[in-house]
Amino acid sequence: MSTTAFDTVIAQARDLLRWRSPLRTELWAARLAADLESTGEMQPFLMRLAEDGSLEARLTLTALAVVRRPEPSAHSTDEGRPTEDPANEGHQPESDARPADDEAERAEASAVRAGAGVEPGWARRMGRVVAEGGWYGKADPFGEQVLAVLAFRYENGKEPHILVVGIDQPNGGLAVDALVEEAKFLEGLGLREEAPGVVAGRILDAFELGERIMGAVVADTLPAVRPLAIDRARAVPGLVRGASDDTVARFRDLPEVAGAREAFEKLAEFVGDRPLWWSPGRVSQFLTSWLPREAILSEDAIEAMPEVLRAWTRYNGDQAAVLRRIDEDAPRLPALMADDSLAGLAKRIARATSNDLPTPSEPHDL
Repeated sequence: MSTTAFDTVIAQARDLLRWRSPLRTELWAARLAADLESTGEMQPFLMRLAEDGSLEARLTLTALAVVRRPEPSAHSTDEGRPTEDPANEGHQPESDARPADDEAERAEASAVRAGAGVEPGWARRMGRVVAEGGWYGKADPFGEQVLAVLAFRYENGKEPHILVVGIDQPNGGLAVDALVEEAKFLEGLGLREEAPGVVAGRILDAFELGERIMGAVVADTLPAVRPLAIDRARAVPGLVRGASDDTVARFRDLPEVAGAREAFEKLAEFVGDRPLWWSPGRVSQFLTSWLPREAILSEDAIEAMPEVLRAWTRYNGDQAAVLRRIDEDAPRLPALMADDSLAGLAKRIARATSNDLPTPSEPHDL
C-alpha cells in the first residue's frame, strides 16, 4: 500500500475516533479488509500499522481483527467463544498446538497483538453483539432470490441494526449480496420469522457454497460486507448448519382428489431444498421436462397434478403468471408422461424392474 493510501486510512480512522461508533467502524474495517485481501496487501499493511503505533493505527488493527476473526472451534459457548472439551482437558487441540509455519501468518498475528488492549473503550464493543431475531423469505415474487435477515444490537443496547443477505436459488443457494441496514428496512418485505440460529446457519452455508464455486457472479457490494456478515452469523448462539426449508412441511392445502398425495410427493422431490423458488420457468421445467424424464406416476396422480400445482402456487406466492403457465403446460402432461422416448435412464431402469416383478395374481416360485 502506498504512503498516500496508508495516510488516507489513518485519516479515516481519525474520523472514526470522533464518531465513536462500533458499527460504523466495523463496516469500514470490513470494506478495508476486502480491499487488502483482494490485492494481497493484508500482512504488510498490518505490519505497517503496528510500526506506526498511533491511536488511529491501533484502532484499525483492532477493527480488522474483529471482522477477520477465525471460525470458533466446535466446542463453544452460546456466545460463540471457545470452550474446553472436558475429554481433552489439559491437552491443546492438534490444530491449535501446531506452530505457524508461514512467516506471514506469524507477522500478522504479531501485528494484531500490537494493537490489542490499547484501543478506546467504546471500540471494545466491536463484534460484541446480541442477536435479537431472524427472518427468511422471498426477495422477489418468484423466489429466485431469498433474503436471510438477522437483527442485532450491541451489548450495551445501542446501535440496533440488521444484516440482510441475498441468497440465489437457481444457482444452488449461494450468497450474492449483503448489506447492513436499520430495522425499518424489514417493513413490507413479508418475511417470516425464524430462529436466529437457523437463519445464521443458512447465511454461513450460502457463503461457504460461494467459496467453492469459481467465478460465481455476485453483486459488487458483497465483498465489502462479507467479512462482517460472516462474523455476525458466527456470533449467533445455537447455530444450525444445513437446515432445511420447512415450506413444504407447512403446506396444508392439498386438494381432496384421488392421486393428490402422490402428485405432491413428486412436486416436493422436485423443489427439494429450494421450495420458495417457484416461477413460470420452473413450472414448465417440472411439467414438460422433469416429470416425463424422472417420474413414474399413476393415472390418478397425473390427472390430479394440475390442481395440486395450483394449490401449491396459491400457497407459495399466488402469482398470476405462474397460474397461467400451469394452465398452458398442464394439458400436455398425459401425452408427455406416455412418451417413453422422454424417460431418463433411472426411470427406464425402474420401469423395467417393476415389469419383471410378478403381480399378485401370477403364480411364481417362492
